[in-house]
Amino acid sequence: MSVERIPTRLAGPLLLAPAVFGDERGFLIESYRREWLIEHGVDIDFVQDNHSRSSHGVVRGMHYKVGDGMAKLVRCPRGSIVDVIVDLRRNSATFGEWEAFELDDRALRVLLVPMGFAHGFCVTSQTADVIYKCSSYYEPDLERGIAWNDPDVGIDWPDLELSVSDRDSSAPLLRDVRDELPFS
Repeated sequence: MSVERIPTRLAGPLLLAPAVFGDERGFLIESYRREWLIEHGVDIDFVQDNHSRSSHGVVRGMHYKVGDGMAKLVRCPRGSIVDVIVDLRRNSATFGEWEAFELDDRALRVLLVPMGFAHGFCVTSQTADVIYKCSSYYEPDLERGIAWNDPDVGIDWPDLELSVSDRDSSAPLLRDVRDELPFS
């Protein structure tokens, strides 16, 4: 089975559109094949899968991990989300810039969020399941975030009534953590 690479504005992320084989009875898709990433120069060992379910307007993010960092391979097999990444690589020409991708249960695209990026999403359907592979294990002491509504970053979230956790609502601005970021 094949996969199409869709161009991204920021360097590093990888947006893939796997072949979907379907008819009136349903569909079949290979949702992950390690060879796809290797073909595009990415060799990551994923060690943990996470699955979240959220309702309409929920925003989760903008999260990242310090220490060894964490890459994620994200997909939305139920519903639809706007998935957002922010470049946290201090020496990058696009530091602090963001890019958004629609992930849903129709196109079934897969987004590789490399280390050095904050990640978050907003649910645009009534309910959405988000499944992501992680390159390192969850370690609460290494989890960090930046404000989902940081005015300097300027993410253009969907025009919905948004629901954000207390944790994400109290995350610092990017300018306040810039010097602590381990990504170059």
